[in-house]
Amino acid sequence: MQVNGTSDRMFRVQAVAQILDVHRSTVYRLAESGQLHSVRIGFGKGALRIPAESLNNYLRSLGMSPIGDEQDTGAIA
Repeated sequence: MQVNGTSDRMFRVQAVAQILDVHRSTVYRLAESGQLHSVRIGFGKGALRIPAESLNNYLRSLGMSPIGDEQDTGAIA
């Protein structure tokens, strides 16, 4: 399913950390600082998820190629 041309895929923090080759805490800091858009799902602290489009925008801002849908990176469909 796509909304306004964006993918509905969401990535877990661990998957994003592996893609960026950084520690999980770095992904949390990027999300907290607003450099990487994230979504909280659930009650309380909730689970942090990174929309695929947000991750691709961040990768582009670093001069890197965006990830493709054919890549199995731990995304939640």
